[in-house]
Amino acid sequence: MAQKGVQLDPESFSCSICLDLLKDPVAIPCGHSYCMSCIKGHWDGEDQKGIHSCPQCRETFIPRPVLGKNTMLADLVEQLKKTGLRAAPADHCYAGAEDVACDVCSGRKLKATKSCLVCLASYCEKHLQPHYDSAPFRKHKLVEPSKKLQENICSDHGEVMKMFCRTDQKCICYLCPVEEHKGHDTVSAAAERTERQRELEGSRQQIQQRIQDAEKDVKLLQQQLEAIHRSADKTEEHSQKIFSQLIRLLQKRSSDVKQQIRSQQEAEGSRVKELQEKLEQEITELKRKDAELQQLSHTEDHSQFLHSCPSVAALRGATHSSSIQIRPLRHFEDVTAAVSELRDKLQDILREEWANISLRVAEVSKPEPEPEPESRAGFLRYSGEITLDPNTAHRELLLSEGNRKVTFMDHLQSYSDHPDRFTYFRQVLSRESLTGRCYWEVKMRGGYVGVAVAYKNISRAGDGRECGFGSNDKSWALHSDSGSYTFLYNSILTSISGPRASRVGVYLDHRAGILSFYSVSGTMTLLHRVQTTFTQPLCAGIGLSYRATAEFV
Repeated sequence: MAQKGVQLDPESFSCSICLDLLKDPVAIPCGHSYCMSCIKGHWDGEDQKGIHSCPQCRETFIPRPVLGKNTMLADLVEQLKKTGLRAAPADHCYAGAEDVACDVCSGRKLKATKSCLVCLASYCEKHLQPHYDSAPFRKHKLVEPSKKLQENICSDHGEVMKMFCRTDQKCICYLCPVEEHKGHDTVSAAAERTERQRELEGSRQQIQQRIQDAEKDVKLLQQQLEAIHRSADKTEEHSQKIFSQLIRLLQKRSSDVKQQIRSQQEAEGSRVKELQEKLEQEITELKRKDAELQQLSHTEDHSQFLHSCPSVAALRGATHSSSIQIRPLRHFEDVTAAVSELRDKLQDILREEWANISLRVAEVSKPEPEPEPESRAGFLRYSGEITLDPNTAHRELLLSEGNRKVTFMDHLQSYSDHPDRFTYFRQVLSRESLTGRCYWEVKMRGGYVGVAVAYKNISRAGDGRECGFGSNDKSWALHSDSGSYTFLYNSILTSISGPRASRVGVYLDHRAGILSFYSVSGTMTLLHRVQTTFTQPLCAGIGLSYRATAEFV
């Protein structure tokens, strides 16, 4: 224990690894002391090398020393703790692994507070003082502590690099222009810094302006977002009211039908019960008459028999059974059929209108149309797999290759009946509905091939113009036949000139209302472009003539 008046330095009893007072102190063979857990952890990391060293003096030990607690040092540390002394925090004094150490300090180094670009050294507060006190040092350039000072030394000449070669865009020393940088455009590093600083300030001004513009845009977008939320909430509220009205209307109609059925049931039941009662009365009367006739038939007195016969005949003529007409009952099967028909019609309306509603929702924020890609690779970014729907295929069309290929056949295929099937035109639609930006290619072979897009509600049955691709306002078709192209929409035919190719590319920007057809060979050539407004999702379509084949590729 220290004598009275002797000052004990707590730093002498701190671990150089954790920089705190020693815990379970151990002394290693070189004499330095550490916390037992700290030195064990340090040596555990060196086990793979097979050589263990002291973190301070770097003396190595083979094999790994066996550690034992230094009880005397442990007692001293405990006494220090009782006096309230503690090691100074590392970030106030000593340099850690991430800090820049003072190049002048010996032994355990303090943290550097400044680095000198002239001395190419870093100094703690104590060793930096001459730079403030001495006139020659005051001319030196002091910067924040840096570990990269040696990067300022020329690797060829060992001199400070105070010049800049604009030809090679690198820092050099004053000897470099004499040798490998001879004849180059060189300036002082300070001059280049001044020039670069001006450029930097210009870049900063541009960045700051862009930040201001972006912040304005963010504010506008926030306002737009709030407007979207308000509009969506209002529309949702109105939509819920409308659907609630529809539901209440259906419930009222359901109640009305139920009331009418029960009312008619009651009326028909009363009529049948009345008829039943009349028939039962007639039966009772007839049984009574039958009993009288039976009794009369057994009368032995001829005079009495003959006297009663006229009375019997009169009673027989008075019966009312012949006036009762039993008409067949009309049950409620027709009502069920009528309600089922109403359901089917409502389902059809909802199915058709739902696509329209969905499209309107998607087009709430319709963007400006983007320019079409300039290369095939650009178009292919919008491509996706398209398959043909067997339920729409005409019976003379054969689908194959996973329903991506269609071939005209000279005999009917074994398709089941379906309301979506084309019955006259040799046409087929895709299974997928197309919205947004899409691109696909059709490979053609044989005779006439029609490459089309159409609304899903295009008519299917019959040979009217409402069913043929391009003959109505629900479809657009590019026809390829005998080396020439024509475009058809709403029965208006447009002749098209362009290079003949076995492939046609179709680009659709649904929201922008753009539909383009391209001839695809070595290059892509625009054949025809349509600018319109699509009101429903579209389907890809194919129309064929005899022995023709088309395939999505």
